[in-house]
Parts: sequence; C-alpha cells; structure tokens
Amino acid sequence: MTTPYTLKHFKIALCAFFVALGLGTVAFRLVGHEGLFASFYRATVTISLTGIDSRPPHVGAQIVTVLVILAGMAIYGYLASAIVELIAHGVLTGVLSERRKNRVIRGLRDHYIICGYGRVGRRVGREFRDAGVPYIVLDFTPESQHFAAEDKVPYVEGSGTRDEDLEHVGLEHARGLVASSDSDVDNLYIVVSARASRPDLFVVARASTEDAARKMWRAGADRVVQPYTAAGQEMAKLVLRPQVAAFLDIVTSAGGPDLQMEEIEVSPACVPAGKSIRELRVSHETGALIVALRKPDGSFDTTPSPDAVLAPGDVMIAVGTGAELHALEEMFKPAQAVAG
Repeated sequence: MTTPYTLKHFKIALCAFFVALGLGTVAFRLVGHEGLFASFYRATVTISLTGIDSRPPHVGAQIVTVLVILAGMAIYGYLASAIVELIAHGVLTGVLSERRKNRVIRGLRDHYIICGYGRVGRRVGREFRDAGVPYIVLDFTPESQHFAAEDKVPYVEGSGTRDEDLEHVGLEHARGLVASSDSDVDNLYIVVSARASRPDLFVVARASTEDAARKMWRAGADRVVQPYTAAGQEMAKLVLRPQVAAFLDIVTSAGGPDLQMEEIEVSPACVPAGKSIRELRVSHETGALIVALRKPDGSFDTTPSPDAVLAPGDVMIAVGTGAELHALEEMFKPAQAVAG
C-alpha cells in the first residue's frame, strides 16, 4: 500500500535542495580552493543543471561537480513526482479549498450555527435556506460532511462542545445557534459552551426526554424542542382539528405560497412607535394583520384590539403575504434607515 504524498514530503525535498547546495558550496571551497562566494556561485550553477561557465581545473572539483549534478537531478525528480502526487491526491487543491472556506467563515456576520447535521439539523438548514438566511454547519461525521457538500453550505469538522470549534464557526458574530445533535449530553454541553461565550446569543436546543429538556432550560437555552413530543402533538391535532392544523401549516410554512407569519420589533427610532393599531391603519395600509404582541416583559397579547398601542420594544406577530409583510416592515423601519 503506497502512502500518499503530503506537503511534508514537499518540504523535505526543498530542505534536501538547500542542504545539497550548502554541501556543494563547502566542497568546492575545500577542493577547489576558491573563495566562498565563488564556491557558492559554482554550486548554484551546477545544481541548477544549467551548466557551468568553466571546467574545474582539479579532478577533485570535477568529482564534486558530478556529484552535485547527480544530487540536483535526484532532487528535481523527487520534486516533480511530489508535485504530481500532491495534485493527484488533492492536497494542493484541498489547501486552496480550505483557505477559501476560511475566508467565507471569517466573512460571516449575523449568521446561524447548526451543531449537528443529522435529520433534524438538515431540516433546520432547509428552513434557513428557504428563508434566505446564512448559516454554517459544525459536525464531525462523514455523513454530515456529505450532506453539507450536497447542500453547498459552509461546513467545519468539529464539535459544538469544544470552545475552539465554536470560535472557528464565528460564534462571536453569530445571530443564533441550534444544538441539534442526536445526543442529549452533547446538546447540553453545546448550550453551556455557547451561553458562556455569548450570553446574548439566541440558543435553540433539541432534547429527546423531559428530563434533558429541563436541564437544557437550566443551562440557558432560550427554546428547547422535543421532536418526538412535537410529532405526537402534531399528529393529534391533525386528527382532532384537521382544518385548524391545515391553516397553521399554511401560515407557519416558510415556503407557503400565500400566507406567511413574521415577527417585527417596534424600534424606539421608528415613527409609528407609541401609536395604536387603529391610528396607523395597519391593515388598510399594508394588508397585513397583527395577530399578537409580545411585550418586553415576555408576556403576550394574543388578541390585540385596534386600540392597542405599539410601544417601543414590542414585537408584532403578523400574518400576510410576502408583499404585505414587506410593507409592514417598511412602515416600522427606524427613522434613520428611512431617511437614508
């Protein structure tokens, strides 16, 4: 079984070249009784295989010349084969690809990190792609690397339980993190690591049991999802209230052709802040419908009346088409952004 060439072999060949050059210089100096620079010049010309400007007068110097030429031929042959093997085995192309990927990662801002690209993680990634938001995958399994390559998303081999790997995927500039590993223990460690480094980061974790979910809440997860529990509840809704389930499926689907849901924060800098829904004529002006308000203290007004005041810090939950929601976002843009 042959061992593929690596960059280490290439470096060895370069070292051998300079060693041969140095030994040739010393040999010409001792045998030919020439000056140091003249000896270095003769060794350089000889090992470069370009020929020499004069034949050495002494037999010893001629023997050294032959040996240096042979050494040069051997080194160049090894270098040539090393370069071919480097290209054939993808080492050079791999290095270039890695550098390109690192540039992409360093340029990520306000992105999302998916730790664990199994079935749940891939589904999360699909929703992110449909929403047009940037994200990066952090996992260490060959299967996850294969799926990330298929989805054409940045992938880093590592684990979210390691602080250095989280730093590598741009945790400092991330907008949110999803801990979707198949292991509850790993997800718990991911939540702890992410929360310790970024107390303000929005973290969503996957849990397979109620006990694991409680631990992740205590560790600092903003949301904890139990796929098996959620699947059971969804199946029950489909049986008991099929029309309600169908409506919710339409408005909550990221790729829904008609209605969509969006959350929009009321900024202190936006003009409508402090006015009521009736004053702003939200439905008439945008076509979107505000179905809930989340207050700064975390409470929800699930049936806001037309006289409800949209105070700074409120988060509107709105329903409408893509165009209607876009019009609502434009209405609540900060004054500076509108002026710009």
